[in-house]
Amino acid sequence: MAVNFNDHYHPLLLKQVPEGALTALDVGCGTGQFARLLAGQGLDTEGVDAHADVIEAAQASGGGPRYRQADVRQLDLPDAHYDVISCIASLHHMPFDSVLTLRKALAPGGVLVVLGVYPVSTATDFVCALPARCLLRADRLLSRRDPAPPVQVPIVWPPPLTYAETRAESARLLPGSTMRRLLFWRYLLVYRATEAFASG
Repeated sequence: MAVNFNDHYHPLLLKQVPEGALTALDVGCGTGQFARLLAGQGLDTEGVDAHADVIEAAQASGGGPRYRQADVRQLDLPDAHYDVISCIASLHHMPFDSVLTLRKALAPGGVLVVLGVYPVSTATDFVCALPARCLLRADRLLSRRDPAPPVQVPIVWPPPLTYAETRAESARLLPGSTMRRLLFWRYLLVYRATEAFASG
């Protein structure tokens, strides 16, 4: 079975869900694994992904969420509606300023939580990437006999923004957000809406 570094961080992401949350949107939901975890916590959950094959697989898995095949930037998301919006290794597939669309859709007190991906471009990046490189090498050796997974999630590599660039853009577009580096060339970005966001 292939290594999935995103799954490793699901418990950390679930800890960011605010108390009393009722509604959730999982952007770039893939086959729906995290959306199902959100639904399992009692949240009215929607999953959106631009790729038809992964949405088909998500729908076949059931588990509670509603799924739509769409580019989230082209959806007419309701303003100030979602208590949780998650993006798991999906934000680098779109322009970073797409976070403004998501920010506008957050209810007051809602949380945007991003498990993001950054390229290895500094010595610190390299050190944080070492465990992932070792696991990937071992996984390739162990999975040679395994059949290919039924659904291939599109890969964008390297991501367009470095860790430092992502931090700067987060501070500009999501004031008050926090961001920290994780292992496996991932970062955790958390933005908490204090009031409804009015764009323009």
